Amino acid sequence: MKNAFLYFLLLLSFHSFAQIKGTVTDEKGNPLPFINVFEENTYNGTTTNELGKYQLHLKSTGKNKIVFQYLGFKTQKIAVPAEKLNLPLDVKMIEENFTLNEVIISTKDNPANAIIKKAIASKKENTRKTSRFKADFYSRGIFKLKNAPKKIFGQKIGDMNGALDSTGTGIISLSETFSKIIYEKPNNLKEVVTASKVSGDNKGYAYNTARSSFYDFYDNTIRFGINMISPIADNAFNYYKYKLESTFVDENNQTINKIKVIAKRDKEPVFEGYIYILENSWAIYGIDLDIKGYRMKEDVIDVMTLKQNFSYNEISKIWAKKTQSLDFSAGLFGIKFSGKYTYVYNNYEFVDSFDKKTFTSEITTVDINSNKKDTVFWNANRPIPLTTEEITDYIRKDSIHKVRNSPKYLDSIDKKGNKFKFLDPITGYTYKSSFKKFSLGYKGLLDFSSLSFNTVQGWNFDTGFSYSNWKNEEKGRQTNIDLKINYGFSDDRVRINGKYWHQFNNQNYANIQVSGGTSVAQFNRNEPISPFINSISTLFFKDNYMKLYNLEFAKIEYGQDIANGINLKGKIEYEQRKPLFNTTDYTFINKDKLYSSNNPLNPDDYINPGFEKHSLAKLNLTAKINFGNKYASRPDGKYNIRNSNYPTLYLGLEKGFAGTEKKYEFTNINTQIKYSHTFGNKGDFGLSLKAGKFFDAENIAFMDYQHFNGNQTYVGLSGNYLNVFNLMPYYTNSTNDSYFEFHTEHNDRGFIMNKIPLLNLLKSNLVVGYHLLAEPNINPYSEYSVGLDNLGFGKLKMFRIDYVRSYQNGFQNEGVIVGIKFMN
Repeated sequence: MKNAFLYFLLLLSFHSFAQIKGTVTDEKGNPLPFINVFEENTYNGTTTNELGKYQLHLKSTGKNKIVFQYLGFKTQKIAVPAEKLNLPLDVKMIEENFTLNEVIISTKDNPANAIIKKAIASKKENTRKTSRFKADFYSRGIFKLKNAPKKIFGQKIGDMNGALDSTGTGIISLSETFSKIIYEKPNNLKEVVTASKVSGDNKGYAYNTARSSFYDFYDNTIRFGINMISPIADNAFNYYKYKLESTFVDENNQTINKIKVIAKRDKEPVFEGYIYILENSWAIYGIDLDIKGYRMKEDVIDVMTLKQNFSYNEISKIWAKKTQSLDFSAGLFGIKFSGKYTYVYNNYEFVDSFDKKTFTSEITTVDINSNKKDTVFWNANRPIPLTTEEITDYIRKDSIHKVRNSPKYLDSIDKKGNKFKFLDPITGYTYKSSFKKFSLGYKGLLDFSSLSFNTVQGWNFDTGFSYSNWKNEEKGRQTNIDLKINYGFSDDRVRINGKYWHQFNNQNYANIQVSGGTSVAQFNRNEPISPFINSISTLFFKDNYMKLYNLEFAKIEYGQDIANGINLKGKIEYEQRKPLFNTTDYTFINKDKLYSSNNPLNPDDYINPGFEKHSLAKLNLTAKINFGNKYASRPDGKYNIRNSNYPTLYLGLEKGFAGTEKKYEFTNINTQIKYSHTFGNKGDFGLSLKAGKFFDAENIAFMDYQHFNGNQTYVGLSGNYLNVFNLMPYYTNSTNDSYFEFHTEHNDRGFIMNKIPLLNLLKSNLVVGYHLLAEPNINPYSEYSVGLDNLGFGKLKMFRIDYVRSYQNGFQNEGVIVGIKFMN
């Protein structure tokens, strides 16, 4: 024990000996955050925190020269003898006083333009130098909330595990990581997270890894929700004006130009602020740019500020990104958000090439022991000192976590929450055991979210019971059991169905589901019209587009990832189908208008059923293939990352067998391709292609046809329309033969709209689309659409409006579709 204690003291003294600490201020004594601090001619460094404090871990203990570098201030080099390493090193930075006279930016002789042109011409060479490297990586992320209400939409939010004080203010998230990274431009990455720390969760793994930190201004665009135009993009002069504000010489006798970046048009995806360009090499010396939320189509965000500091190595002759910070502020409904992500790159090793086996589909690996590093490790290795606020948050939340996860505390909270109240039989009741990790629920008789109206059941609502178990949640093992009871007032019938679902793990996501019972089902299983929209359509317009039949079923499903990017699902079910008729003529208005019948094949036939009662067994197999799939491996799961350069392919087989009569049996093969891609700053392109073929299906039941998602309500609920024909009646083109379905949309993300005077004030996106359905023996059905997306009020951009024209046998229809995306 004595030896262990002595070793511990020696370890602490070594770390304190090999570390320099201090505070950096300006000439007036104000602390300077984000100062670049590094050992001369090395890629070993750090940055100051919000209070100007820094700590630098030295690679050697000889005579060290420490460089202090910051945009707008004179760089300082300070020699630190070994005997002074244990003393504080405070530094006072002096502002650069090399300024230029006012420059008129509209003339052809604007010196800033000449510098930017040379920077653009030198991009290929400068990016080549840093295109392949190994490095140590550190990240820290903090997210804060201010003025949070007690309730949101009637639901209590509490103190969020001790994060919020009585005013609704506090740190929601604080986390840190250390990684070893190998990177090759443009997008090859191998990252191993060696240390991870999450405030208030000693078992947690942080998500702020290196994958989200690569903002490279040598690229033409930088992704921030949408692709933002780099100030040195090939087409930068179409978007920016420039002003040379000052020129100064650094400690290496290199001249740096400070250039102000000015947006030509306010609504474009552009930055504003400063870019620092080195003379002769025309490389980036530093970045200090603002991004306004509306410019990246994220209106909730007020502004983001991105800063990058680069350091120079005399040996490698390379300017490399040393530190990076991303600050943001946002707000909605009076609630304020803010946050900061800070990144430090150390110990660069630049190489000419990597072995072909270096990069695989696994982008990130989180070491299983990464969350077990103790305080000594973090204090000794953390490159940026914690602020008092952050230290307090770690201590307080760790204490709260221990208390609130103890059996005694969990039982006391559950005891309070589990008290049975007088109105619980009506409003619902939940019994929860937080320590044993299970809950039992009863939905109550007044679940208004389930209340709807249709002409078969009239007013109907759901109640039921549920059971959830997440005892092995860390391994991804979860179980849910649900019993749903539906009652229709008009047909006076109770329908009950239940479902058991169990997931085995978070690695291949193997899961099984068993379900059965009785329900009403739409002939199109994709349910193209929602109960809410159908209720509005019937009660206010007397248009009953939803067509229903009675389904009694038993079903078992199993699915899992069988390889990287390949998921396989299998389902076998037995169904008994019975026709249903309208039982009510109730409506709010248009009382003289007749509802159509419940027969989708003949809406004017109120007597004959749409089909005969029958039963059928069905087998379904579906394979989903994400080409070029990437993934992150963590001890708590595998997380797939779709590669946007490749499409997703679906292959399906459906077999109907053991029918009441042979005519109901069939075979269907089908496929679907989904693809989406962002074309620089030109917008987002999306495509969906479906095709299929029925065999031996001449007389199958109508619910087994291939149905296509139509829309007769003139209301759209999805963010895009890559799976719907917005003017096609729901069942007019259903088929039991072969079919080809094609949808495509392009959202300009403001590329065109931002340039149109007055219309650019809407901050909207132009969307154009084309939709096609082809079947044998009938003329193709097609739709053309043009619309505006990202419409709304203030920061709420939840609406879309499209003008659509449809064609089949000549011009057929036209209409305006109002998209209400928040109802999706």
